[in-house]
Amino acid sequence: MKILIISPTQEGIGGVARHVQGLTKFLKNDGHEVDVISSENTFTIPIRKLKNPSFMLSSFLKTKFSKKYDVVHAQNVVSAFAMKNVLGKKLLAIHGIHHEQVDHLHGKTAGNVAKDYEDKALNWVDAITVSSKEMLDYYSQKGLNTFFLPNALDIQSITKKSNRKFDKQIVYAARLSKEKGILEVLDVAEKLPQDIHLLILGSGVEENKVKELSELQKNIHFLGYQNRENTLSIIRGSDLLIQPSRMEGGLSYTLLESMACGTPIICTDVGGAKDTLSHMKNAFIIKPENSTELKNAINQLMNNSKQREELKNNALDEIKNHDWSVVGPKYVEIYQKLLSS
Repeated sequence: MKILIISPTQEGIGGVARHVQGLTKFLKNDGHEVDVISSENTFTIPIRKLKNPSFMLSSFLKTKFSKKYDVVHAQNVVSAFAMKNVLGKKLLAIHGIHHEQVDHLHGKTAGNVAKDYEDKALNWVDAITVSSKEMLDYYSQKGLNTFFLPNALDIQSITKKSNRKFDKQIVYAARLSKEKGILEVLDVAEKLPQDIHLLILGSGVEENKVKELSELQKNIHFLGYQNRENTLSIIRGSDLLIQPSRMEGGLSYTLLESMACGTPIICTDVGGAKDTLSHMKNAFIIKPENSTELKNAINQLMNNSKQREELKNNALDEIKNHDWSVVGPKYVEIYQKLLSS
């Protein structure tokens, strides 16, 4: 098959980028011809609020001259505009309910504009893929041809390196923005026992708050943006990974990679976590926006190595279901189904 993937990004450690990297690699290894249009090979304005709008316009112009494909798989609603130009079956991957995310980050007015655009975009596609059962229910009720596929990773690509800097070490590795729970992390960080060291990796709008706290407390360490290998080696070397997100689409790639590294996780019951993770089986689940629960979970697990080991082993069993060798063929089945319809 000839497949075009349109995505706001295909490089870096963000969830959409990692998804595109894994899907592209699997499809090429499976013998398909794959092209990618992304912000890395198309003009964009590198300013936070202008990057997606500029990508929408430039990718739309670029696809004006594109060849015919069997399948066009746009990633995220912002890529749907460019998809309109291309001949082929049209599939839209939704990594989170777009207008709800915009509303949460930018306010009601922006959220309403995003909803109007999303409603239009959904009329341009033959089918959509979603990465959580919550989204499956939401979009199926709209009468859309919707397929649920969990997020996936190449387990063999996970580094075996382990970077432990402290005897008791926990890690947060995500965007430094409120939807990822960084404000709850900072609230808890101020109350951590001095012998528990928290490593914070990432960048984002709350970066200054993280820097200020790390300068005040010796057991809080801000490491900034790290590449994937460094991030994974720190995760593998840690006792716990914490990700108290307020909202997610599918199961986040950081959680998947932490499971593959054998590092127990504390996370919230949002998005794809509801489909895959069970409290005290393969993760410690807490409610979002609840720093007290986060603090109690850290204290409980750091004082109970047996519980950490049980969470680790069960997560290692579960992660096998999320390898691209398992999930990838399901994408090919969907492509073939669309082509035969």
